[in-house]
Amino acid sequence: MASPVSVYSNTRDPQIRTTARDSLKMDLLANVSLLPGEERIIDKDVIYICPFNGAVKGKVLITNYRLYFNSVDLDVLVSLDVPLGAISRVEKMGGASSRGENSYGLDITCKDMRNLRFALKQEGHSRRDLFELLFRYAFPLSHGSPLFAYLNQEKFPENGWSIYKPVEEFRRQGLPNNKWRITFINKNYELCDTYPTVLAVPFKSTEEDLKRVATFRSRGRIPVLSWIHRENKAVIVRCSQPLVGMSGKRNKDDERYLDLIREANDTTKLTIYDARPSVNAVANKATGGGYEGDEYQNAELVFLDIQNIHVMRESLKKLKDIVYPTVEESHWLSSLESTHWLEHIKLVLSGAIQVADKVSGGHSVVVHCSDGWDRTAQLTSLAMLMLDSHFRTLRGLQVLIEKEWISFGHKFASRIGHGDKNHTDQDRSPIFVQFIDCVWQMTKQFPTAFEFNENLLLTILDHLYSCRFGTFLYNCESARDQNEVRTKTLSLWSLVNSKMEIYLNPFYTPESGRVLYPVASMRHLELWVTYYIRWNPRIQHQQQSPVEQRYRELLALRDEYLKKLEQLQMSDSSSTSSDLANSSAPNASSSTPPKKYLRTPL
Repeated sequence: MASPVSVYSNTRDPQIRTTARDSLKMDLLANVSLLPGEERIIDKDVIYICPFNGAVKGKVLITNYRLYFNSVDLDVLVSLDVPLGAISRVEKMGGASSRGENSYGLDITCKDMRNLRFALKQEGHSRRDLFELLFRYAFPLSHGSPLFAYLNQEKFPENGWSIYKPVEEFRRQGLPNNKWRITFINKNYELCDTYPTVLAVPFKSTEEDLKRVATFRSRGRIPVLSWIHRENKAVIVRCSQPLVGMSGKRNKDDERYLDLIREANDTTKLTIYDARPSVNAVANKATGGGYEGDEYQNAELVFLDIQNIHVMRESLKKLKDIVYPTVEESHWLSSLESTHWLEHIKLVLSGAIQVADKVSGGHSVVVHCSDGWDRTAQLTSLAMLMLDSHFRTLRGLQVLIEKEWISFGHKFASRIGHGDKNHTDQDRSPIFVQFIDCVWQMTKQFPTAFEFNENLLLTILDHLYSCRFGTFLYNCESARDQNEVRTKTLSLWSLVNSKMEIYLNPFYTPESGRVLYPVASMRHLELWVTYYIRWNPRIQHQQQSPVEQRYRELLALRDEYLKKLEQLQMSDSSSTSSDLANSSAPNASSSTPPKKYLRTPL
């Protein structure tokens, strides 16, 4: 059935247009498709102050999952569909005595690079109910209510929670072996409450060793194996900073433990990559942290100069200012440079390249930042993406995210602020967004090396905020267990793996042994327009290149021909069987001429 828009939008009769407009207004929100478990809360006549089309009359619908707006004006068709989880701040605009047209209403700041402004009638506190309900449902945790993920009743054919099984992933990498063992010392989160329950540690280390090392590492996040090279046995180990402090404390157990890591593949020197700028690492001594000094005799320390969460947050804010709502063409390059966003992307990629190159050359590495759950996760996961082609597949990327980010305690709840009204929280930072941006940069430089396409990366970032799935909720595995995430919510991978075809890269060419070294140069990095500027209709970006579109058409044509061929072969087979049956019958006619079959050439 055609929508009201398509039926009435081209008519010129004023009376018909008025009737059409009234009909459209009545049905404006009637056909909004709700998720199972999603409920309508309120709908209201509002004016959307569109930064591209000016004031647009319409209706807004608030559910327990989203904000939905449809314009009533047939001349300007505008619709919005915003998950409430993507809302960072809701503020009242103007007062009852405010002067000027459309000066009274609501200002909504989103986490996904856009802002919304709605104007309402000034009489009778018309915005109060809308503001209160929006505030309550956008920030449920601040009001003692559950996140939508716990109310979502969608059904999918596959359980995405089963995509990552730690022991299976270690076995895929060739563990355990005579140098590394798997330990369950953290099964009750007693060693480290932000680590997973399954850990890989040096074979020669004892459980007592691990406990003693935990006392000298920030948050008890001891050095544990993330990835091992199948041929040269070099490893990527991740951890947090040592608790050196101002007095320069030493810990013989920690020093010996790092030596066990070095010995596991006979590396002459263990390279420790500290993600921080050296000045920050020195400053951390004042708060009891620090870095590995000369006492670690068989180790070399390299600082990677990646800035902290606060610098990254401010950088993204500056980027948002230049891409939404308007993009100033005349000073675009200088404006982009002033955000330093691509500079940060470059430093993260450059650090990961150094890690991957060292491991590829047969040398084991230890990677950490301060607490080991932000920059550390960026570096280890990107290095593993460069070294291991398995992680470049659709399911492999899911495993990588589950492993290095979710199970190892990246603080998603703190960094994203799910369901929390405190938009000024200094813990918020786009660390995971940066990682996905780096993955996108790699897919641009190696268009045939990844099984997944850009659509997957966009979907991941959309649901990083949406709270529709439990995948990115809470700060660590122990908190997820406590809140029964796996049993009471759905995994994002259930959605992704139920319609994999839309996330596949048609140009993918598997190359199992290839190591990818992207060029981490400002000349080769691009702003991810399809993500950061996608809400601006004036930026014309083609979602799919003409080459990719044509390639998909050819693949569809090939599939069509293969289907026809299969049908012909089945027909051929059944006819042959029938002929054989007839020839063996007593009264079969021997004068039947032999049949000829045409086969469709490919």
